[in-house]
Amino acid sequence: MVTYEITATVRADLADGYERFMREHHIPHLLATGAFAAATLSRSAPGRYRVRYEAHSRAALDRYLAEHAPRLRQEFTAAFPAGIELSREEWTVLAQWPSPAHREATA
Repeated sequence: MVTYEITATVRADLADGYERFMREHHIPHLLATGAFAAATLSRSAPGRYRVRYEAHSRAALDRYLAEHAPRLRQEFTAAFPAGIELSREEWTVLAQWPSPAHREATA
């Protein structure tokens, strides 16, 4: 599995709007591209967020980055032209507990 993670440091006065935008617009639109199986939005401290997307495959992530990321990034920048610092990373998952098969069996 490959994951794509974005860490955001959000200015205090933008935090509520950022959370709303991510929940109601950005994450649903990103998932609608079909490149990802799941997403999580997490907060570690006020103004510090991480979004983790689970890609269906490396090819799906590459397709997302080439075909969809520029548009979605532009929409984000239009909504938040200042006050948010982002970093992006791609991760290859080496192991997962419980395994996806175990999760399906217990569901």
